[in-house]
Amino acid sequence: MGSGNVIGDMIGGRRRAVRRRSRCTGVVVAVGALIAGAVAASPPGMAESGSCGTHFVASWLASPTDAISPVDASGGPIPLTVDDQTFRMVISPHLGGSEVRIHLTNRFGLTPVTFGQVNVGVQTAAAAVRDPQPVRFGGKTSITVPAGGDMISDPVALRFNAFTPLAVSIYVPGSAGPPTKHWNANATSYYSPPRSGDLTGRTDGRGFGATTGSWLYLSGLDVAASGPQRAIVAFGDSITDGFVSSTPLSVPADRAVADTNGRYPDRLQHILDRAGIPISVVNAGIGSNRLLASGEPLMLGPSALERFDHDALNQAGVAGVLLQEGINDLGLLPRPDADQMIAGYRQLIARAHARGIKIWLGTLLPASNAIVDGRALAPNSEATRQRINSWIRTQHDADGVVDFDAALRDPADPAVLQAADSSVDHLHPGPHGYQAMADAVDPSMLTTTTENSCHPS
Repeated sequence: MGSGNVIGDMIGGRRRAVRRRSRCTGVVVAVGALIAGAVAASPPGMAESGSCGTHFVASWLASPTDAISPVDASGGPIPLTVDDQTFRMVISPHLGGSEVRIHLTNRFGLTPVTFGQVNVGVQTAAAAVRDPQPVRFGGKTSITVPAGGDMISDPVALRFNAFTPLAVSIYVPGSAGPPTKHWNANATSYYSPPRSGDLTGRTDGRGFGATTGSWLYLSGLDVAASGPQRAIVAFGDSITDGFVSSTPLSVPADRAVADTNGRYPDRLQHILDRAGIPISVVNAGIGSNRLLASGEPLMLGPSALERFDHDALNQAGVAGVLLQEGINDLGLLPRPDADQMIAGYRQLIARAHARGIKIWLGTLLPASNAIVDGRALAPNSEATRQRINSWIRTQHDADGVVDFDAALRDPADPAVLQAADSSVDHLHPGPHGYQAMADAVDPSMLTTTTENSCHPS
């Protein structure tokens, strides 16, 4: 835990994750790999939650997936080695403010990585940025993060509104192994060529000649908030991550949706903002992720059971989790039965409640006419999906239910998505479908996380 002026706190550790299988955007993988966590304490006078005073709340999140995939979800190249170059990652926070903390990650890195200079500013166009502010770690501009570690910065003064695109520039001096990333960003970021040096202070974007559809090294941004403002983590697989397919085999991702902020958690955020509900919805979706089985070392990420604490329960100001995950478990070998899946859901519910955090379950979307997770790989999974959805709708363990299935299924054939809501692979929703998912969430259900949440500390 950090103390005094040291906000970032690294816990570099490695754990073997062995569970059972992975998903979607087209790849089937093996198991095993690195995961480590770091939880940083708030600075003096700032409570993470449960306080009437100022506290940090997660405003943007990208769950780390891997370090070795050589291409992003759109098929663009990703560097597998880093050599004296700068990365400018572009994100759209869901909560505005005037003070932020930056989360950097080397969770799946094979070697220590030194971040020699980091700054954050408002993106103006492409790789150009306005008024970048220096980011420090325990008062220092440079920090080395071991393989398997994460880091949270000191507070940084920066004023911006919700959905204002921010650019976080990260300079890595010397050589390093493959960068930890979030594989499918649905957003365009930039980086400079090897041996180009420190370009973090360059505001016009010159030198950032390469683009990527992944987020490299950057895993979160918290905003200082006050009163009842809290975060809800949308937790799941590529459907939460906002993947839209361009082919019947799912990959590559449809480039037309990049930089549109069309994921269902983005659209849900707009609904809450219009209603004046003080909740920040952050996205912990990972493409191809599964409830029970881990998918390392590729881009499928640790299982939901493995990553739940770090990616959901440990987020700043978290008060609730909206869980929609499981279609990949049914789609790929070895397939669990409904009882095994239900036991997994119950474990996550119990872990959230043990931390005083609410959790809502979303029903699984139909995919019987899809190639991936459907007719080619799992032609008999529909009966299991129906059993799971029946349990989700009738159970009383969780704090509520969102019936995504009822909102998007075809009334004439409930085993498939409505054509208007589906992308071309019949597995992932398209933009209209992601809006329908957001519309299916009852905002009044989520507001229970902010009731009576302001207590003297």
